[in-house]
Amino acid sequence: MSALLECRNLTKIYAGRKEAVSSLNLTLNRGRIIGLLGPNGSGKTTLIKMINGLLRPTGGEVYIEGFEPGIETKSMISYLPERTYLEAQNTVADIVDYFYDFYADFDADRALAMIKMLGIDENARLKTLSKGTKEKVQLILVMSRNARLYILDEPIAGVDPAARDYIIKTIVQNHNPEASVLICTHLISDIEGILDEVIFLKNGHLVLYGTPAEIKNKYGCSVDRHFREVFAC
Repeated sequence: MSALLECRNLTKIYAGRKEAVSSLNLTLNRGRIIGLLGPNGSGKTTLIKMINGLLRPTGGEVYIEGFEPGIETKSMISYLPERTYLEAQNTVADIVDYFYDFYADFDADRALAMIKMLGIDENARLKTLSKGTKEKVQLILVMSRNARLYILDEPIAGVDPAARDYIIKTIVQNHNPEASVLICTHLISDIEGILDEVIFLKNGHLVLYGTPAEIKNKYGCSVDRHFREVFAC
């Protein structure tokens, strides 16, 4: 079976700056929940944008199911950016309709069922919702697509513990089991229990790729603890 995602010597250099991502080689397989971890400036967001085709690499290649980022991969990736791109004036129902019209693989019935279960008013405008409720709505939309790769950039940042629990449960229960989920977060201890694999990035370099069990066996500690040791934070 071919890999879901391959990065081959992937490099991104911004004008007048050092390498944001440096000769990265990485292969991700299907059916995994993967933590993309590293401090600010480690290259996580740059990597995510190259996978999504929002940035062009300076060197190397990235492939999603054998395709370079482009028209073919738009239907394979469901992306939750750190900052929302949804119009604050739109109602929740408007946004569900937008996703239904735009994405052929979007399950509107699933999205509406989760929104109803949470007691969220479909007629409420996004600007009137709390931060935690907005995060839930955005995640529901992303996870209601039948994608091959879900990329979630800081999905639990800035929300209360109850909202975090719901978001984590939604990630686990609603993604396509043949797909993989790539989660970028600083809140490692909150998601460590659901991770199959972890990636550590430091200054644009891959410094670790393995499972939580491998980290426990080799270093005698949790992913969160080892992260703090590697990055001295």
